[in-house]
Amino acid sequence: MNAKLLKAGEGWVTSSPQSVPPTPSFGMPRPVIDGEARPQTRPDPAVLFRRHASYVAGVATRLLGRDHEVDDVVQDVFLVALRGLDALREPAAARAWLTKVAVRLSIRRLRWRRLRRTLGFDSVTTYDDLPDASLSSEDQVVVSRVYRLLDGLPAAERVAWTLRQVDDQPAEAVARLCGCSLATAKRRIAKVDDAIRKELAHE
Repeated sequence: MNAKLLKAGEGWVTSSPQSVPPTPSFGMPRPVIDGEARPQTRPDPAVLFRRHASYVAGVATRLLGRDHEVDDVVQDVFLVALRGLDALREPAAARAWLTKVAVRLSIRRLRWRRLRRTLGFDSVTTYDDLPDASLSSEDQVVVSRVYRLLDGLPAAERVAWTLRQVDDQPAEAVARLCGCSLATAKRRIAKVDDAIRKELAHE
């Protein structure tokens, strides 16, 4: 399975850290005495949202595969962030922190979606309109088949695979974001790789 195909299939938008200019610092900072804790500045929620909302939306879109659920996840991520801003020691770590929150909330939503489908409360999603129209008809079919397969897999496996193969996260980052060991992350990724190979082998 070519992960680049999945990326092209939805036209996901992500923002690059380099696209946001650093915030200028005006005035002279107060000297810090040896042994004294450096003062922490609480990140501005509005600035945090402007800088990272589109990135969080991209992560959620890739994990969920449903555009209509993304706005809710982004809103929930920043509600969690608002409550936990005081615990954010390093503003530079905000994106990684928000990504981890998005992963956790996406896993929760995927599990709830699967439960509802099992109980007959959620209709099976069609992904015929998901791929980008610029893709060939054959590639659009592949993207749709992969997402239908992912819908039937455990949320933890689906998310680990998507982070690694679609989001290009290294295996170590996948383990950290999913809150599991590196061995577990690699096992989940390999399991989905195998399932996709088998699915695409049946033409």
